[in-house]
Order: sequence, then C-alpha cells, then structure tokens
Amino acid sequence: MDHFDPVSAWAALLRTHAAVIPKVERALTPTGLPLTWYDVLLVVNAAPGRRLRMTELGEQAVVSRERVSRVVTELERAGLVVRQANPDDKRSSFTVITPEGRKRLRAAAPIYLAAIEAHFLSRLSAEECRVLADALGRVVVAEEADRIV
Repeated sequence: MDHFDPVSAWAALLRTHAAVIPKVERALTPTGLPLTWYDVLLVVNAAPGRRLRMTELGEQAVVSRERVSRVVTELERAGLVVRQANPDDKRSSFTVITPEGRKRLRAAAPIYLAAIEAHFLSRLSAEECRVLADALGRVVVAEEADRIV
C-alpha cells in the first residue's frame, strides 16, 4: 500500500502555480495587460455596475491586498479604470472600469483562456477539474469566512 502524504497536495498546488503562472503571464505580454492588471479588470468588470469598493476588490482579486492599490493606480494611469468617490462613505472610493478597460479586457480574454487551456486544463480530465474546483472552493469559502469573523 502506498503511503500518501497529504502535504503533497499543498506542495503540488504551489509547484503548479509556479509552473503555470509565468506561462500565462508570457502569453498575455503581447496584449499589454500584465496578469495582475487582467485579474483586477476581470473582477471589476464582473461586479454590479462594473465598479467595486477598494476593500471589496482587495477581497476578490487574486492580487494581494497590499498590491491592489498599486495595481489600481497603474490601471488608472493607463486609462483602464477610474476612481470615483463613494457618496455614502467619504473614506472609501470605487474603482470603475472604463470603456477602454473593457475593450482591452475583451481583447485579452481569448489569449488568457487559451493559455489556461494549454498549460492547465488540457492536463486534467473534466472530473479532475470538478474535484479540484470543489475542493479548493471549500478552502476559499472557509478562509474567507474566517477573515470576516
């Protein structure tokens, strides 16, 4: 009987991330959207009204909370998002995707999806994808619930 070390799942997740992310980043290079920009634009574009408070963006984006503000500043300089004051809370602002931001996101999406297919999804069966999504989704839900408490 094989001995399975459950920590190997963690190690495999980290090694997969380290192997795949640079390839996705390279695939996006011709679009002029670094992966961090793509991620933030994707999250903002999917939000109601295509806008999010910075705190919500920090919770939903893959970019670390510390980097979200810097990425938003870079996107703002590039004309892909704007910041709008929150009329209900003067201490917070919204990040809003611009029409140019949506256009660039749409143009980059097929390249991003093709890179994910080539370097990740094509290596897994549909059932393996489902199991991974379910298992990792449980971890995300639990960790996000812990953060709220």
